[in-house]
Amino acid sequence: MAENIFDIDFTYQGKTYKGWVNPSEERDGAGKPVSFNVVLDGVHFAYLSFQDCSWSANQDRPAGLVKAAGKEIEKVYTL
Repeated sequence: MAENIFDIDFTYQGKTYKGWVNPSEERDGAGKPVSFNVVLDGVHFAYLSFQDCSWSANQDRPAGLVKAAGKEIEKVYTL
């Protein structure tokens, strides 16, 4: 739902990224979103999910950038 979308803004390797995150409506056993649609600088980045204490993407993306975006999500959701 649109009311769950939130903005993110962070710097990774000297570049500032701005975008937004849309949490999935599908929830895990604890009631938290199972994935997050991430858009950075107006372009779809990936669907991120938090499993086994680390962030992963559904597409081949730089691990450090995935982790940086995940840390922004963690500011909104305790996972």
